[in-house]
Amino acid sequence: MIVMRLCRPDDVDALVELAHKAGPGMTTLKPDHAVQASRLDRVQRTVDGTAPLAEQGYLFVLEDSDSGQAVGVCGLEVAVGLDQPFYTYRMDSFVHASRELGLWTKMDKLHMSHGLTGYSELCTLFLDPDFRVNGNGALLSKARFMFLAQFPERFAEHICAEMRGHFDENGESPFWKALGTHFYRIDFHEADHLVALGKKSFLAELMPRYPVYIDFLPPEAQACIGKVHKDTEPARRLLEAEGLRLEHHVDIFEGGPVLEARVDSLRVMRDSQLYRVEIVAERAAAGEQRYLVANGELADFRVILASANPTDGVIALSAEHAQALHVKSGDTVRAMTLYPAAKTAS
Repeated sequence: MIVMRLCRPDDVDALVELAHKAGPGMTTLKPDHAVQASRLDRVQRTVDGTAPLAEQGYLFVLEDSDSGQAVGVCGLEVAVGLDQPFYTYRMDSFVHASRELGLWTKMDKLHMSHGLTGYSELCTLFLDPDFRVNGNGALLSKARFMFLAQFPERFAEHICAEMRGHFDENGESPFWKALGTHFYRIDFHEADHLVALGKKSFLAELMPRYPVYIDFLPPEAQACIGKVHKDTEPARRLLEAEGLRLEHHVDIFEGGPVLEARVDSLRVMRDSQLYRVEIVAERAAAGEQRYLVANGELADFRVILASANPTDGVIALSAEHAQALHVKSGDTVRAMTLYPAAKTAS
């Protein structure tokens, strides 16, 4: 059975292995034992309540409980930009008008911003390609929302998610080529690597001081603004189905969208409910849907996918499901349909 759970200190080797599979494009998941051990220590201190707000974050693994293999990873940062700046480009408009000529123009612009400082962030999402079946990707991405709903007091009022931007057929970013290289004089991958290592001072030192008019960029760069990489389209659709939207911010490197939402407006805050567990040998299949089901534990937080039809405050689970969640009959779990009512799994 596939289970998403909170990471433990002994997951370090599994994270390094996943990082190798993710490759160099996954800047928040480096195949470095010391880096991953430090991150897991940060998770533990967050759970214990000993980490300062600027360092708090959670990391989860998707695990095949039959083999014990970690097949995916995802994260939640509690408050970005408090110890190191969290830069984006903010999209706004200027209106230029001449009363004498009776003319006016509206021009869209980009300017450097750290307006998302203090937001919680959905981050570090990777699923082993061999396990991208049977709703595992949706489980990995959406299970974090169950954690948010269970422990909202541990997060900010707003949440964001940086999405990987568009690259051309040569693996280059037209947005970076048209804009970033003129200010930073290094290639995209080097700049992205420096940020992943926490070396962000160069961003403030070399960033554009004045707004950049979007119309002045080449058409291929303009087309990148708010556009995701082709491999990221499914992830964007999943997050938008949960209530996140592109508002005003895009990534400073490749122009990819930064999706945002108020936590209290997310689907999980509206649709997830608490149910009492009843362990049954057989379930009536009629009316069942696929549900995300989570236990209520912090340090032992777990989420699974289960076909269910909760009624009258009770959810029937098999013994296998209950074991995967570390719950027993009479315990309370949180559950929500995997997809919104209007959408079915593909």
